[in-house]
Amino acid sequence: ASAKKLSCCFSKSRVLHTTLSRFLTTMRAASFTLLALALVVTNVPDATAFAPQPSAFSRTSCVNSKVIVSQVKAENAEEAVSLSESNIVSSRRDILRTAAASAMGFAALSSPFLPANAATKVTGSSDGNLPDFPSEAVRSYLQYRGSLQISADYYIWELQEKMTDVDEWGEIGQLFRVNNNKGQGQPSRIERDFVNPMRILGLSMDPDVADSLRDSQFAFEKAMSKISKATAGYRRDLSVEIEPTAIPMAKEGWDEGRQALNSFFVTLNEATGLDELRTIPPAGPNQTKEYGRNPRRFNELMKKTKLCQNRGGPALSQAWGQLMVSGYMQDSCGIPDMEAYFFQ
Repeated sequence: ASAKKLSCCFSKSRVLHTTLSRFLTTMRAASFTLLALALVVTNVPDATAFAPQPSAFSRTSCVNSKVIVSQVKAENAEEAVSLSESNIVSSRRDILRTAAASAMGFAALSSPFLPANAATKVTGSSDGNLPDFPSEAVRSYLQYRGSLQISADYYIWELQEKMTDVDEWGEIGQLFRVNNNKGQGQPSRIERDFVNPMRILGLSMDPDVADSLRDSQFAFEKAMSKISKATAGYRRDLSVEIEPTAIPMAKEGWDEGRQALNSFFVTLNEATGLDELRTIPPAGPNQTKEYGRNPRRFNELMKKTKLCQNRGGPALSQAWGQLMVSGYMQDSCGIPDMEAYFFQ
């Protein structure tokens, strides 16, 4: 019986030893992967910055033992140790460079929406031609460039899809509806997010630039009027026969609005000398890639903005956040920094 118990314990210890060995091997591979990603992120040329330095005690003990064993072979042994260490570092470099290249390639393949020409510099009033602008023009440009780019993101990633979906035309009608609740007229979303910033920027610029901006603004308003006429009277819950020219007319209005918005952006880019506002490419399979901005970040921004609105705005959202359990729901509004979103 004792022999059987010992055999059973011995077999269990072997299984445990095998499991621990596999776990350590997995952790070692994971550490190499994390180190490779760290090299990519920090742009370190090799692994020497992360390599563990040999212990002074162990090195001294090793040298002393070699001196005690043989004074004659100490120098040769020291050279061999140095050569061995250099070979280890070299092999580590090769492994890490290969892993880093593989990680970068995998990231590029698994992220189809990476911006093609992402801006890296945050610009201000002292950049480009802004120092030569009137102070009001500089203030208006810095205030509305981000909101105009967000409006362009909405135009390409949300409004465009609604042009061919008749069930969404009821929501399109809401974009042009003016809320005149209790005599306090609120502008439509098209007026608030597109036309008003375009008008303010046009009024603040010099006359030569203002004329071009105003022409683009009028062309955009004309295109939006065409979309409004094409989609008027259609709702998801209302069974109405769709005219054959309705969808082509809506798509045509969207494209004319795209061209007018692009013309406005190009005029601003040329005037400021910054080339920051991204124009919208024509519809096609490579439209998002050519646009060079990230639709996932736009969707996250829209979700967090709606969440903030449901909480009553930034002021009330802070009170809501204090009542929520940490780790389960986001505190406050959670809206990302607008400069970081603009310069993506």
